[in-house]
Amino acid sequence: MNKRWTIDKIKEFVEKNSNSKLLTTEYHGFSQKLQFECACGSTFEKTFTKFKNNNQRKCDVCQPPKASR
Repeated sequence: MNKRWTIDKIKEFVEKNSNSKLLTTEYHGFSQKLQFECACGSTFEKTFTKFKNNNQRKCDVCQPPKASR
């Protein structure tokens, strides 16, 4: 099933599944980086795919990136 994401659906997902807030107002596709505001007040960018599938739902200060292998 191919679910088409709209900016409203993404905003709803972010509100329900994280403490972050979506700042971006337009969505142009899965490769676009979206602007978020973390619960601590920092802003960060992630693609929605990484935010949704990889549980990267906080800024790099609150959730440091994993070390590369």
